[in-house]
Amino acid sequence: MVRIFRTVAVIAGLFASYSLAAEKPNIIFIMADDLGWKDVGYAGAEFFETPNIDALSKSGMTFEAAYSGGPNCAPTRACLMTGTYTPRHTIYQPGALSKGKEECMKYLVPVRERKDKELQSLAEKQFKISTSLDPKFVCIPEVLKKAGYTTARLGKWHLGEDTQGFDLSDPNGKGGKGDNFYGDIDVAESLTDRALKFIEDNKEGPFFLYLTHWDVHTPIRARKDVVARYKEKLDKIPESERRNFNPVYAGMIEAVDKSVGRVVAKVDELGLGENTLIIFTSDNGGIDFVSQLDPLRGEKGSLYEGGVRIPCVMRWNGKVAAGSSCAAPITSVDYLPTFASLGGAELPTDQPVDGTDVSPLLSGKEIPERTIFWHYPMYLSGKGLEVEMADGTSYSWRGFPSTSLRRGDYKMIEFLETDTAALYDLSKDPGEKHDISAELPELAKKLRAELDAWQEKTQAPIPTKLNPKFVGHKKLKVSQ
Repeated sequence: MVRIFRTVAVIAGLFASYSLAAEKPNIIFIMADDLGWKDVGYAGAEFFETPNIDALSKSGMTFEAAYSGGPNCAPTRACLMTGTYTPRHTIYQPGALSKGKEECMKYLVPVRERKDKELQSLAEKQFKISTSLDPKFVCIPEVLKKAGYTTARLGKWHLGEDTQGFDLSDPNGKGGKGDNFYGDIDVAESLTDRALKFIEDNKEGPFFLYLTHWDVHTPIRARKDVVARYKEKLDKIPESERRNFNPVYAGMIEAVDKSVGRVVAKVDELGLGENTLIIFTSDNGGIDFVSQLDPLRGEKGSLYEGGVRIPCVMRWNGKVAAGSSCAAPITSVDYLPTFASLGGAELPTDQPVDGTDVSPLLSGKEIPERTIFWHYPMYLSGKGLEVEMADGTSYSWRGFPSTSLRRGDYKMIEFLETDTAALYDLSKDPGEKHDISAELPELAKKLRAELDAWQEKTQAPIPTKLNPKFVGHKKLKVSQ
């Protein structure tokens, strides 16, 4: 069984007699884009300032093992909305194209840089990779609307033209068109302005607000006065201690933090705190050159912890113990069944629901130990996994055709190119540097069998066609 660890003493069974679903709570889900797991103060950020997110953690519950459904934005958002894993909705990568040197890819998959159109056509026919969410899926707003909720999506969608039943769907808070407000230094504020109006207009509830910021995604831009303040702060830090501290990125984080503070203040001003669940999180891991990811391995795009471990805080006054923390792993597919449970809504019947109702965790209870999964059949260049090529060169991937799982403290990653798997004990090795599969052969065999069975059950696409441009490699380095 998964144990819950609290940072403050709480009387045992304090909330046991109270049903979380006694009333249909308002649900506010705030998500940053590309915010790393430790880019917030409560998690140990050393340069960035997040007083509002930190205050949220002190008044609610922090999740120490929160994960995104995918290593990139689009797959995670599809997992969250549908409650299904990536092989079900077939969204693996924005644009559905691998990125990197084609000659370093053993298998034939769609590649952004490929110029051979005939080869690209063959790659695209290998298995389905979607760029948008099929409208056949029943999503969170459609589930909650049947239970009487008013729903709004403000900010990034990234799942295609169909907005899956939201009553209000606005990408920038001003009724803007298109799906790209990256680098807009004012968009966090305009989104928050519209969010506050939605909360005010629907204070009688119940409502579901999905506030998904464009920050802190590249390009790295922020307001000049905020950046100047962080530059001044950086100047006071000895050069040997500055690491990758970026004043502009810090300014983007501050924009998101201020949004969180304004939303929480509005909820409290209206007296809705005791009937409103507020969640703050990110859509995937951070980017190495600006995020504080140590000691985790990998970054956005990777199935290593740095690519899928994310910050997560939940507050619900009077229902969630202030200053508490939870060690139980949770992931994006859990939100649909959890929100349905809290809202007294029925789950979809025409699609599988891969997630688990994790609402018992909010009141300090346990949920049965279960396995969570990820699948990524593509390539993405960057840091994480180094390959020695046959021509004597080396190449590094952050995303690599892989399937992974976590059960308890153990994490397994199966590398599809070599048909091998590495096993890590995250309680002792959060940086996934030491493959212990040879030390625990029975456990490795058991988890590998579970992983392979999940691939078959979900019909996870496994690349099999060889890439004729591949130069070959000597060794896959999985223990850096």
